[in-house]
Order: sequence, then structure tokens, then C-alpha cells
Amino acid sequence: MKASIFTRIFGGYLVLIVALAAFVLLFSFGIIREHYLQTLTTGLTQTATALRFSIAPLIERMNLDGMHRFVGTAARETSTRITVIDSTGVVLADSEESPKKMENHKGRPEVADALAGKVGHSLRYSSTAGRETLYVAIPIQKEGTLQGVLRTSLTVRQIDVLLGSLRAHILQISLIIALIALAAAFLFSRSLLVPIREVTAAARRLAGGDLNARVFLKRGDEIKELAGSFNDMAERISTLVTELSRQKEELNGIVDSIQEGLLVLDKGGKVLYSNDSFARFVQQPALEGKYFWEVLRNPQFFELIEKARRDGRSLTEEVQIGDRVYLSSVTFMPLRQELVSVLHDVTDIKNVERVKRDFVVNVSHELRTPLTAIKGFVETLEEEVSDPGKRYVDIIKRNTDRLINIVQDLLLLSELEEQGALHLEEIDVAPVLENILRIFDDRLREKHLSVKTDIGQGVPRIKADPFKLEQVFVNLIDNAIKYTEKGEIAVRIGTTGSKVIIEVHDSGIGIPRQDLRRVFERFYVVDKSRSRKFGGTGLGLSIVKHIVLLHNGSIDVDSTPGTGTTFTVTLPVDPAISS
Repeated sequence: MKASIFTRIFGGYLVLIVALAAFVLLFSFGIIREHYLQTLTTGLTQTATALRFSIAPLIERMNLDGMHRFVGTAARETSTRITVIDSTGVVLADSEESPKKMENHKGRPEVADALAGKVGHSLRYSSTAGRETLYVAIPIQKEGTLQGVLRTSLTVRQIDVLLGSLRAHILQISLIIALIALAAAFLFSRSLLVPIREVTAAARRLAGGDLNARVFLKRGDEIKELAGSFNDMAERISTLVTELSRQKEELNGIVDSIQEGLLVLDKGGKVLYSNDSFARFVQQPALEGKYFWEVLRNPQFFELIEKARRDGRSLTEEVQIGDRVYLSSVTFMPLRQELVSVLHDVTDIKNVERVKRDFVVNVSHELRTPLTAIKGFVETLEEEVSDPGKRYVDIIKRNTDRLINIVQDLLLLSELEEQGALHLEEIDVAPVLENILRIFDDRLREKHLSVKTDIGQGVPRIKADPFKLEQVFVNLIDNAIKYTEKGEIAVRIGTTGSKVIIEVHDSGIGIPRQDLRRVFERFYVVDKSRSRKFGGTGLGLSIVKHIVLLHNGSIDVDSTPGTGTTFTVTLPVDPAISS
């Protein structure tokens, strides 16, 4: 059971008051008793000092009768017990007991101190008196010679009587003070509790939805400041709720107006929110609370959702639903483990791409036959025509070859996009590179270029399509030779984790920074004049990137104009490639 604030405050005061009262009762008695004993010790010392001058002559004459009469009279007058002891500890006279019955006192603590020339005192139990007794002993000397000891003593019965009376008075006063303090603590606790309850009640109303809940106190302390802060907070919350409600209405209107289907799922796969476009798409109203597989029965979409949830990352894939194609993006939100999916209808875009691809393929096929015929006739003319007509035939032949290469590259690129299938084998990259380099021996000698290869230790075999991997090497090395006039071509093969890294570096003209992001586009060439000179089609790097992506790899380029260019291909050792 929770303790209320009143119970805590009043209970704290109660414990504090009781503890203080107990402290006073426990320690005051000891202090008073110690002080009283000190006072008695001083009084006994003064009494002994006053009597010493009368006892000294009697000890010197060893007048035992005189000593006995003197100590008896002095004891009655001072209400103390008086004992006279010689220098050997033998009791010579005592006001309450016969000296003959008393044992040697040399071993008593106070007597021992007095025999040593000091004032001795001790509080201990007396076997003679039968109760606790306070003793004070002083030395009796004459001309520096110890003659004996005078001891005065007093039982502590009087102290106990006084302390008993004092204890009763202190207890009564402590109880009265405690009751007054408890009453004041009770009233103080209640005065704190009332405004706190008002603030608590207002907070409950605010939490329950009453945005008009306010607290008004007449106090002038910190609780009033708390109430003021609460009112400011309530006003701010009211403003924020109104603003959020307006923004939510605007957001819902915007979300419902977009054409893409929007779906929000919780961590269990239930629909938390969907817009009107998605509801129209699945032709089901009131989707909230249902499982997404009840709403959209599609294995591709189900696999995409589960993969995004399992990997904890965002994914985007094309999903075929009926006769329509949707680009589905699934975003994982780790804070609440929710998923947000957006379905964008790309059917029309896909149809346009297909028409464009078919057009390119058909045109390429149609162009290949007349181009082959033109090349045949040109080769025939080349044998029969002499200068100056031969120069024009060479130009026709060169441009015909360039057109044929463009057609071939277009057909190859279309084939990669259309089929996207790989004939995977376990291959060693190093022998593939060595075979490809032999193709370029003549061109390297013509341009006086050297080739440097660096194959790292323990490069693993990879699963790849050998023919397509050769195309990657051919295109990259061909580009490196084509755009390098002097220096060398460097090819490096290494590993990083479970990936094989292939780098092709040249010391050629380089690529301007603004062109780096476009070098993999179709028909894009950095220097069109050089491309025409060397017969480039502008499709080689597009083919390279497409092949690398089919292998689940990546390709990057880094270049500095006038220094050279480096293409870096990263391929997984054992990719999960879908045909």
C-alpha cells in the first residue's frame, strides 16, 4: 500500500521528535550524573584539605584515640566518611568502622595515588559500606616527608535520589514538548497536503482530457509557484493539442490524397494505419487491426515484409500483384519495431521501358543486316579503289565498324536486362585476368605501355559467370589503354573479408569530377572527340556495371584529371544470386 504524502511528512516529524526525546533522556542523565560526581569530588577534596592540618599533628604523635575522636566529630559535621591511613597503607582511624577490622589500603587506587604524592579519587563499590562510593584521598606531608593519607568518601545514594527526581521532571517536560511538536507537525503537514491535493486533482482532470483544468491558490510559497507552473503547462498542452489535432487532420488529408498505397504495420504484423489509396487498391474498408496477409495475399510482398523485419533495415523491390507491377519500399522503424510500406504503381513505366527495350532490340536487329552488307561492300571496294578514293573508303569502313559495335553492345545490354541470368561457375580470377591481358599485347606494344599485375595471397575462388566476368576485364582494360598515352596499366586483385576486390588503374588523362557520376550512363562519353577517334560506343561501362550488379557486387570510380583513373570492382565470394 502506498504511503500518502501526509503520512510521510507527519511520520518523518514523529520519528524525528521521538528520536530527539530519546536522545535527551539517554544522554542528559549521564551528563548530569557525571557533573554531580565531579562536584562531589571537588567538595570531598576541599573537605580533606581543610581537615589535613588538624590530622597531621595527631599522626605525628601517633595519637590513635585523638584521631578516632576527631574523625568521628568531623564526619558528623561534614556528613562524610573519614579515614586516616599511614604511609604503609595501614588504617589508623575510620569514622564508620574499627581500624582493626579493616585490611591494608595500600592497593586502593585513590590511596596509591595519594601515597605517590598526588590527589587520588575513585568511584567503586565499597565492601564496607555495601554500595557504590566516591573516594578522595590526599597526602599528609611534613617538610617533604609523607606521613600518611587522609581519605574522605561519600556514597552515591544521594546522587541516585537526585537523578531519580530529575529523571521524572525531564521525562514530563520531554513528553509535553513532544506532544506540542507533534501537534505542530500535524497542522503543518495538513497545510502542505491541502494545496498538493488540489494540484493532484487538477492533474488528474488534465490527464483525463479536461484541458481547462487549472489550480488557483492563495498561498505565497513554492506550492503556489508549482500551481502557476502547472497552469502554464496546461495552457501549453492545450495549445499543443489543438495544433497537433490540426496538423494531424492536415497530414491525414495529405496522406489520403496521395496516389501511392501507404501501409503501417506493428511488430506483430497488424495494420496500424492505411490510406485511402491502399484501401481502394485491396478493395477492403476498415483495414486497421487486421493482419497484412489477410489484406494482401501475395508471397512476394510477404517475403519482402519478413526480410525487412528480420534484417532490421529498409528494402525496396518490385512486386507483381495481378497484372500490375508495384515498386514496394519497406522501412523498418527500430524504436517501436514498426514497418512502413509504400506501394507505387510502376506498371506504365515498366511498359514504357519494355517498349523502349523492344524498340532498341528490333532496331538493332534491323540495322545489323544492312551494316553487315555495307561492311562487305566496303571491304570489296577497299581492294579495288586507289588513292585518293581509298581514304574515303577507310572512313566509311571505320564508321561502319563503330555502328556495328554500337549495335552489338546494344543487343548485349538488352540481353542482360531482359534475361539477367548468370551461368555460375567456381572460377579463379587470376587466370581469367592473364588470358585477357594477352588480347591486348599488340596494343600495349604500339602505345609503349607496360602492365603491372598484383595478385594478393590466398585470393579465393568466386562464383561467377566466366564469359561475363571476361567482358568486365575487357571493357575496363580497353578503356585504360584507350585513354592512356604513356605510363602503365596496373591491375590489382585482393580480398577484404568475404569479398574479392579488383582494381584497374591507369595513368591516363583522367575524368573531371563533374563527370564521375555519369560515366556509367549509356552513350555518355567524357571526351567525344577521343571517343570518335578510338571508336568508342559509350556503352562499355554501362555493360560493366550491369554485369557487376547481376553478381551482387559494386563498382566505383576515382579519378584525377591529368593523373589517372581507378575503377574498383567488389564481388562477393559466394553471392546469393537469383536467376
